[in-house]
Amino acid sequence: MRKILTAALGAASWLMALSPAFAAAVPDEVRIAYSGGSQVIMLAKADGSLEKALGTKVKWVQFASGADALNYFASDAIDIANFGSSPATAGIVRKLPVEIVGVSGVIATYERLIGKQGIDRLQDIEGKRVGYPPNSTSQYALEAAIAVHKLDRGKITLIPLRPAEMVAAWKRGDIDAGYVWAPFAQELESSGGHQVFATKDLQKDGYLIYNNYVVRKAFARQYPQVVTDFLKVHQRKVDEFRRDPEAAAAIVAREVGAPVATATNTLAGLEYPSIAEQGTAAWLGDGADTDRSGIGQAVNKTAHFLESTGEVRKRDIPATWNEAINSSYIRQAAGK
Repeated sequence: MRKILTAALGAASWLMALSPAFAAAVPDEVRIAYSGGSQVIMLAKADGSLEKALGTKVKWVQFASGADALNYFASDAIDIANFGSSPATAGIVRKLPVEIVGVSGVIATYERLIGKQGIDRLQDIEGKRVGYPPNSTSQYALEAAIAVHKLDRGKITLIPLRPAEMVAAWKRGDIDAGYVWAPFAQELESSGGHQVFATKDLQKDGYLIYNNYVVRKAFARQYPQVVTDFLKVHQRKVDEFRRDPEAAAAIVAREVGAPVATATNTLAGLEYPSIAEQGTAAWLGDGADTDRSGIGQAVNKTAHFLESTGEVRKRDIPATWNEAINSSYIRQAAGK
C-alpha cells in the first residue's frame, strides 16, 4: 500500500511540475537593456507589445555603451541586451555567462567617422586627433579601417571617449574627428562636421560588424520561450518599420527623445536580416557547425582583433564558439 501511495504521489508531483499552474513559465520581470538610441525594439517599448507577448512585466534598462552592458551582465542586473558585436565578443572571451541569440541589425551607416574641415577622406586623419568609444563596434570599425587602408597608426592620435564626452571634446576643439553612432554622429555633423567613412564601407573587405541580442545563459535555460517570443517581437517590429518607415521613426523619436530626422537616419542606417535568415549557416548557423557560420567567423575575427589591441588575452580566446552562439531560439522563433 505504501509503495502504491508513494508512486501516486510521485506521479502527481510530476504532473504538477508540467502544469502551467505550477511551472514558472515566465519570470515576474524581464530586464531588457538598450542604448537609448533609435532602434526598432523601441517600437515595442512604446506600445507595450513586448509585455503582452512575454506575458510579464518588462523593465527597460538604459546604458551608454557596450562596456556598460557587460558590467550590467556581470552584476546580474539584466537578462537580455542589445549592443555591439565587439563588446559582446569581449564579454564572451572574458567568460561572462552569456550567449548571442540574434542579430538586431547590421551596422551600415549607423556608425561613421565624422571629420572637421580639411578631413575629406580617411587618409586625412593621419596627423589628427580622433575620438572613439572604447570597447565598441566603432573602435573595431575605426581600427579595421586604419588597417585595411594601410594608414600609419602612429601618426594618428586616438583618444578614447564616451559618446557624450566626444561631442563635448569636439565642441571644445580637442578632437578633429570622431567615430561614433547615432545620435552622437548627427551632433558632430550639426556642429560643423561631415561624414568621411561609414562602417558599411568595410563589408567589401570581409568585416561583418553588427548589433546583437545577448542573453544570460541561466535566464535562457530557465525561460527559453521568453527568449523565443522576444525574437518574434523583434521581427514584427522590423516588419512594422519596413511597412511605414516614417511612422515608425516618429514613434521611436518620441520614445527616445530625439528629433524625427535623427531617428529616421538611425533606423535606416542598419540592415535587418530576418529571423528566418538568421537561423542559417550564413548567420547564426543551423545548429550543425556554429564555428563556420557567418556570425561564428565574425566573432572569431573580432576576438583576434581585440587580442591585437590588448583588449583580451590570446590564451582566453576559446577554440570553439559553440557555447557562445545559440541559434536554437532564433530557429524556433522562425518556426524551424
